[in-house]
Amino acid sequence: MTDINDPAPVEASSLPADQLQENPGMDDADALQRERLIACIELLFFAYRDFTGDPDVVLERYGFGRAHHRVLHFVHRNPGLRVADLLDILKITKQSLGRVLKQLIDEEFIAQRAGKSDRRQRLLFTTAKGAKLVDRLTELQLVRIRSALDLAGPGADEAARRFLFAMIRHEDRAKVEALIRSHTGSKAIKST
Repeated sequence: MTDINDPAPVEASSLPADQLQENPGMDDADALQRERLIACIELLFFAYRDFTGDPDVVLERYGFGRAHHRVLHFVHRNPGLRVADLLDILKITKQSLGRVLKQLIDEEFIAQRAGKSDRRQRLLFTTAKGAKLVDRLTELQLVRIRSALDLAGPGADEAARRFLFAMIRHEDRAKVEALIRSHTGSKAIKST
């Protein structure tokens, strides 16, 4: 595997001929760029695997999966979150959320309350039990993120935030930025 920290580009001539000929009319530089982007895709797959793998072990003990983790995370970070807003954040169906949310409520990790001004609203809060689990899962991921940023070197945190933000669909960026800013009290992402 290529050392991703090595700034020297891979020579196009070192790529297998069949990869260079995948797209007729593609020159060596385009083929090399394509392979470098595919390597980024693969790195994202592996990074996500390991980023979620540590919490997966803990979640499994509760009979929970990644959907439970995402729900717990966003409810914990946004006490009083409306179910409709959670659906918008997660981009999942009401049916998918319903199953996960019911289990989290039944097992007392999340509490659901009616809204004060609109009793039809369902507002979500983590319980003490839910908060404890979220903190445990977050700590595992903080260790991994902190270590990776330290290994990546100075300025990596800002570059990583810009990159991750750019990966978000354009139409969702303002909402995501507002959500993150509400927790940091400042502009956490520099839009470019």
